[in-house]
Amino acid sequence: MRKAPGSGRRNGAKWIANHLFLLLFAGISCAQAAPSFEFRPPPSPEDTTTPAIMRDLAGRLLPIYQEPDPDRYLANLSAIQMVAGNDAAAYISRQSLRDRRRRLDAGRPVGRDVIYDIYAHARTIEAEDRVSFADGFAKAFAEVITGLNDRDAYSAAAWLGASPASFRDDLQRRFDRQRAEESIGPADAVELIWAYLAFDAYRAFGPLVASLNREDDRRRYIFDDEIQIKTRDGEMLQAVLVRPKSPLKPLPVLLEFTIYDAPNYAKECAAHGYAGVVAYARGTHTTPRHVVPYQYDGDDARTVIAWIAKQSWSDGRVGMYGDGYSGFAAWAAAKHLPPALKAIATSAASAPGVDVPMGGSIFQNSAYRWSSYVTDSQTSDQGVYYDDALWHALDQKWYISGRRYRDLGRLYGEPNPIFIRWLNHPSYDRYWQVMIPYKEEFAHINIPVLTTTGYYAGSETGALYYFTQHHRYDPHADHTLIIGPYDDAVMQRGPLALLQGYQVDSAALVDLHELRYEWFNHVLKGGTTPPLLKDRINYEVMGANEWHHAPSLEATAKGSLRFYLNPAPSGESHRLTQQKNSNTAYVRQTVSYIDRKDAAWTPSPILINPSLATHHNIMFVSDPLTRPIEFNGLFTGRLVFNVNKMDMDLNIMLFERLASGDYIRLFSPTVEIRASYARDRVHRHLLKAGEREELTFRSERMTSRRLQPGSRLVMVLGINKRPDREINYGTGTDVSEESISDGKVPLRIRWYSDSYMDIPIRR
Repeated sequence: MRKAPGSGRRNGAKWIANHLFLLLFAGISCAQAAPSFEFRPPPSPEDTTTPAIMRDLAGRLLPIYQEPDPDRYLANLSAIQMVAGNDAAAYISRQSLRDRRRRLDAGRPVGRDVIYDIYAHARTIEAEDRVSFADGFAKAFAEVITGLNDRDAYSAAAWLGASPASFRDDLQRRFDRQRAEESIGPADAVELIWAYLAFDAYRAFGPLVASLNREDDRRRYIFDDEIQIKTRDGEMLQAVLVRPKSPLKPLPVLLEFTIYDAPNYAKECAAHGYAGVVAYARGTHTTPRHVVPYQYDGDDARTVIAWIAKQSWSDGRVGMYGDGYSGFAAWAAAKHLPPALKAIATSAASAPGVDVPMGGSIFQNSAYRWSSYVTDSQTSDQGVYYDDALWHALDQKWYISGRRYRDLGRLYGEPNPIFIRWLNHPSYDRYWQVMIPYKEEFAHINIPVLTTTGYYAGSETGALYYFTQHHRYDPHADHTLIIGPYDDAVMQRGPLALLQGYQVDSAALVDLHELRYEWFNHVLKGGTTPPLLKDRINYEVMGANEWHHAPSLEATAKGSLRFYLNPAPSGESHRLTQQKNSNTAYVRQTVSYIDRKDAAWTPSPILINPSLATHHNIMFVSDPLTRPIEFNGLFTGRLVFNVNKMDMDLNIMLFERLASGDYIRLFSPTVEIRASYARDRVHRHLLKAGEREELTFRSERMTSRRLQPGSRLVMVLGINKRPDREINYGTGTDVSEESISDGKVPLRIRWYSDSYMDIPIRR
């Protein structure tokens, strides 16, 4: 629900391009001051004058370029030489760089600079052999790629396949920034030359790469994309297999079970020395497409595992991996553990009934959008699915109409029986419990598990549900968690250095995708444990730029700080204090259910400038911190209130307000709680309208951040009334049946001052 199907893989080329920029520009340095050059950038990268303008800049920089670091000097020199038109000299510079690095790089994966080795060699062949660039590139590609092992060749192919448009856009931005200047310094000139070289190279070889990669793949791998596996009830499942031609021996198998007919990782698994299998949920490849999410995947995945274990190319051991739906499928398979399933590694794993199609027992409009996409061939249109404006318009249309939540599909014009079926099960009842491990079933999952999630991932709730339940029912479970400032798509396109305006610590920019293979190598091939996985909990401390490790969630903190909700006004907010106030003091809040002027509201990003819109919420702000503290783990609390309804949907947000006035969300999305399910997601316990009540809670979202002296802790507490969520009018009946006519009386609530929250800390 949080992550568009295949969106991370669809954006993989953009991620590769971004990381290539980082690679190229991180090493740029001009050690000594040098005169600036007069420089007027061309209008655009494609302008006919651009090659001559950049060649002139490179030609003027070449005689004076200096750099004390030999490796950096040779890398930058080769770029300057290529843009200046001296291809032979550039190739010699790159050869010299390879010779210098040969001993240091022995045994390491190939680096991204291999792209420019191939490109420089291709241009040299073109000039010396007087052949076309296409012929020169094909020869250079074959000479370099053929000598690489499968894993390095796969990486090089992925880098070569990055979208030229990404490099074009980057170069255009650099031209536009330079346009206001009359000159350019040597360091900026080197950066610009690299940006132009990347654009020019990818524009030249981009159209050639796909066919060359296919030819190399045929030499390396055995492909079978017509596998059919029969289930016990007679359904046929489709699957694809990719395995290396060498060595031809039984291999451990990595399996993804998915609902998406999208690019997959089977070849990547083969490049890492496994047989890679991708199996598709029943109905994915039928005509017409007809998929029922979640209900059959556990049994079907176990059928696929049993089939794999019997194949001659399998050594009988299967590891499952996956993100989002595929992550759910791995847990669904493990519910009744197959003998051949030896490990699972998931990221953004969905937990149906826990974090999808609802969160905090509150249904989300994205569930209708997603279920319509995956279940019906008529609506499985990616253009429609990715049209955010269309779905935001539906949110607003429903919100303004005040109609029942069950009418969402009718307003769109396509009622969805799957979505209605989900609405019929608002409790975590047997319908959901049979899909994934439940209670004591976790104790029987005695295989290694790796869970990856993020503080800013919608899936974090589901990931931590699996993790905590596994350890609750088996305290010795071999289950490892890695978590940091990531969102749901981190496994597909890598960590972002800038996430929703927030500058992510450099320590968090880890190749989690490759780490997953290192972990499988440890479990299935006897390799070493990835160095980052030092304990059961491995978490990046935001603001400290370092990783910490702990044996349990509780051990991430060494104590707690209790903050009470103090009604005393502080500007437009109230106070968070460590001293308890009178039990009878309170903050009054009123929410109108019939006021829909906020239909255009959208959630806030991670980093917010000094103005923070609270939207049906009340803000409580602490005094400035006098010393740094680490907020590590899951916060808890007790809310004491009197409300005039039998139910309500709450949300809680926590921020660090910096001394500058900016706000940083400590986690995202918001913690959401349906009050009647706060005690027990299986059984509903209605409130007693007009009586003083207590609600204790434990956040299902973990975070870790070093709060700085001068910062303030901010709690935003209130009522969940928004266009993209089911609205709880508080009648105590089925919420999906309620409408605006049930909300004529506003919600009136008193938040008493003996309410508090406890934040887990390490000083």
